[in-house]
Amino acid sequence: MANPLFDALFGRHQGKDTPFLHLPDGQTLTHAAFLARTARFANAFAACGLIAGDRVAVQIDKSADALALYAACVQAGLVFLPLNTAYKPAEVDYFVSNSGAKVLVCDPAKTSGLAPVAKGAQARLETLDGSGGGTLADLAEAQSETFDTIDRSQGDLAAFLYTSGTTGRSKGAMLSQANLLSNAETLKEFWRFTERDVLLHALPIFHTHGLFVATNIILLSGGSMVFLPKLDVDELIRFMPRATSLMGVPTFYTRLLDHPGFTRDLTSHMRLFISGSAPLLAETHKAFEARTGHRILERYGMTETNMNTSNPYDGDRRAGTVGHPLPGVELKVTDPDSGTTLPDGEIGVIEVRGPNVFQGYWQMPEKTAAELRSDGFFITGDLGLIDDQGYVQIVGRGKDLIISGGYNIYPKEVELVLDDQPGVLESAVIGVPHGDLGEAPLGILVREKGAEPDSEAILAQLNTDLARFKCPRKLIVVDALPRNTMGKVQKNVLRETYADVFGR
Repeated sequence: MANPLFDALFGRHQGKDTPFLHLPDGQTLTHAAFLARTARFANAFAACGLIAGDRVAVQIDKSADALALYAACVQAGLVFLPLNTAYKPAEVDYFVSNSGAKVLVCDPAKTSGLAPVAKGAQARLETLDGSGGGTLADLAEAQSETFDTIDRSQGDLAAFLYTSGTTGRSKGAMLSQANLLSNAETLKEFWRFTERDVLLHALPIFHTHGLFVATNIILLSGGSMVFLPKLDVDELIRFMPRATSLMGVPTFYTRLLDHPGFTRDLTSHMRLFISGSAPLLAETHKAFEARTGHRILERYGMTETNMNTSNPYDGDRRAGTVGHPLPGVELKVTDPDSGTTLPDGEIGVIEVRGPNVFQGYWQMPEKTAAELRSDGFFITGDLGLIDDQGYVQIVGRGKDLIISGGYNIYPKEVELVLDDQPGVLESAVIGVPHGDLGEAPLGILVREKGAEPDSEAILAQLNTDLARFKCPRKLIVVDALPRNTMGKVQKNVLRETYADVFGR
């Protein structure tokens, strides 16, 4: 039966001494060396007693070994669950418990905080750091560099990625081998990636963009990656002469434009700049073209579907749009109440259908039924329109999701913490334009009668309870929130009122 995802991404490179990862310290890891490391980890998971279908939760810093854990899970038929490294133990607890993960892999420095989490979820705790140390690394060193790949079918699950709605309760999006492979194959062809490409990779690998888009495309094409641990503009500048392409969030491009070393000469050899995970301001698009002569290619995707649309490789890459539906992907705009398809030019809810669309939410049949129609169309919750040229424009998000610097922030989760703070009667968290991050979270607090919330103390508490990227950049205290006749908070009014709070 084989293993379609492993065979297509990794197996094709077995025994090849071709370059795969160019590391910041000057080392280059070949495909063969990477796959030998992968096999050791796959054997280590087997030694932990894991079998096909078991979940592995991973919260470690980006490294070659972190990527090898993904490959090892695919090879061993395990379901890979990457977690944002900024999540605190209380947040990790939900993901591990809800997923039923049998193993939790963390950085050795986080052992004390996560040991109780693993114990409570009856998961085995293993450690791995960015330098190749830790209990899992020790276990892997005792294993063979070969592993008999576990048979899987295209319909078998390959990964869980947790997302959420306005309720604040996270949902595990189940992604199959076919979901990941079909999307990567489409994007490889659509964006013209070949074995000659060197991708400048500075994205995190705990979400779709950095892991399933960037990495899978390079594996399929046989190209290589300059594998940077995080966004560092000086490092992007240093390694750009070795690269042909860059995938980033809008923050990458605003910060490059602020760097005096980012010049037209530096980018003259580059083939492609891609942006996603957050709205790219038209001003950034225009400034980038003026500086470099390159037009950024913007696309649209999400956790549940990977990529849905893209501006063309050849043709007009239009600022303010996310292009056309990808080959094999159907997209329509519907009335949010009736679900009927709207004519081009009218704003409604975007729905998509295709082999990229996920299998549903883990152990949440009601949520799955509410968002994944019986005919296969997924209700994205994003508001948009299709213009007279067939380009898709995203105009808002019905679910009030905030995307800041490429990270998803779900307002309800932050509001629950804010509402518990002294002097706060209720709160609303909104996303407003931010020149660097695309948009940033802003907290609106309603004061209790006779009280005055201490904004600095509240922000300090938020930084203790939540990952830093989720914390509002600013808090504003008001007497009341605007509401409609049904008593619902009008966040659209708040967004209009405070649109310029961070400047433009």
